[in-house]
Amino acid sequence: MLRRHPWIFDGAIASGGADAGETVRVESHAGQFLGWAAFSPSSKIRARVWSFDASQRIDASFFAARIDQAIKARGRFDIKSNGLRLIHGESDGLPGLVVDRYADTLVAQFSSCGTEKWKNVIVQSLLEQTGLTRLYERSDASVRSLEGLPEATGWLAGAGETGITIAEHDWMLSLDVAEGHKTGFYLDQRDSRHKFAAATRRLQFENVLNCYCYTGGFTVAALAGGAGHVTSIDSSGPAIERAKANVALNGFDASRTTMLDADVNAMLRQYQREGKTFDAIVLDPPKFAPTVKHAERAARAYKDINRLALAILAPGGVLFTYSCSGGISADLFHKIVASAGTDAGVDAFITERMGGAPDHPMTIAFPEGEYLKGLVLVKRPAG
Repeated sequence: MLRRHPWIFDGAIASGGADAGETVRVESHAGQFLGWAAFSPSSKIRARVWSFDASQRIDASFFAARIDQAIKARGRFDIKSNGLRLIHGESDGLPGLVVDRYADTLVAQFSSCGTEKWKNVIVQSLLEQTGLTRLYERSDASVRSLEGLPEATGWLAGAGETGITIAEHDWMLSLDVAEGHKTGFYLDQRDSRHKFAAATRRLQFENVLNCYCYTGGFTVAALAGGAGHVTSIDSSGPAIERAKANVALNGFDASRTTMLDADVNAMLRQYQREGKTFDAIVLDPPKFAPTVKHAERAARAYKDINRLALAILAPGGVLFTYSCSGGISADLFHKIVASAGTDAGVDAFITERMGGAPDHPMTIAFPEGEYLKGLVLVKRPAG
């Protein structure tokens, strides 16, 4: 905590306790004040720090001030969308709280005992400071169980349709805040989608493969960039249907797309057997390693899909590959992709490293906030 890290693990606590969500004073063995934190009796992360200031009161005004700071910080960024992350947990000094805005609707995820205890105060402040009247709760992430909390979803303010359409760059994207992944969509990939559209336009990709396409964000970006044909794969039928709807929403000809409700690994292997190649491939898989203890198994999965993708990427083709696993560091991800290239018998230039959009910040004291990392690769010709 002397380095202002916001997590206190159970093994670091010599004595003391409290009810779930209660604010506790954290002291060193010598009695030195270290911080005010929310206590969690069930979690390995036994306390999450609200403030390192001894004079700070953890009350309604504290949450109002933190929310105000977070919202104002987003005004510094040039975000080309009415879908953005307003609060990004620990990075905004509110551990266990994620809040996204989709047009006129807020979606909040309370994943810690502390945010659960202060939920009503937080909701009221969010509504007051944004001027919005609709707030949907998506507290259904698995981490809730580690905190000893049940899943909770539904309207906390307002009501109505949960299907929403947002503007992003030069296109439109529809989503459902009640049923989609995370809070309904992957806002963290906003800048990557824009860069993929620009690369498609500049390099004139004719044949694009979008793996783990979800609701087709990269598919729409590729079509907006002028791709001749985009093949999109996801193992979720509803996601594929939403992807088709997003293609139609933007006025693109459906004949320029192939949508497959299928297993990505199986399809990559099939394309390799058939000798099929693509000018550009996007690999944006789900979280394979939520924590470091899952890293070894996840590394094998990441290596396998990257090996297959590099094998079917045309010489000179471009691969946008990502990991959203907190248990996989940027350095480890680089090594995994390099090993995949070796096994595939190909070499590639790394032309860019990618991360989350700026409304998903990380702080110098909390490197765990860097969960999304990506590489842009250009496959070198053989020889």
